[in-house]
Amino acid sequence: MNEQQLQDLEDIRQLKSRYFRLMDTQQWEPWKECFTEDISARYEGAPRARPDMSTDIGCEGRAALYDGVKGLLTGAVSMHQGFMPEITLTSATTARAIWAMFDYVRLPTCHFKGWGHYHEEYVKEASGWKIRRIHLTRLHTEEIWV
Repeated sequence: MNEQQLQDLEDIRQLKSRYFRLMDTQQWEPWKECFTEDISARYEGAPRARPDMSTDIGCEGRAALYDGVKGLLTGAVSMHQGFMPEITLTSATTARAIWAMFDYVRLPTCHFKGWGHYHEEYVKEASGWKIRRIHLTRLHTEEIWV
């Protein structure tokens, strides 16, 4: 592995860390810069505000993802952790990864815990690495309605 490839791996790890931190601190404007304009996102077993809402959420485009996540987490407290990344550089400007994850989200109506994996694709743009595809799969979730 050459020096540039090692730097690319580190830059992708930093991107994912920034994604979690900015989401949990609700810094929405810089958070949306983690994604390409054409981001495709699918979340299985997602937190929800009411029991009659779907646990599977999908959206296309950065604006839709921004609005959806910001709308769900406004007024909530969240903690997201990603670890043990399996990152593969697929070209000089593309990569994919699988991250083990845990999240704890305290919505006004529900306390949620989830365990699973992020399956992601990345692209290197002029401004750096961005997330192009997210598919979050869950192994287990717990909901306590309040």
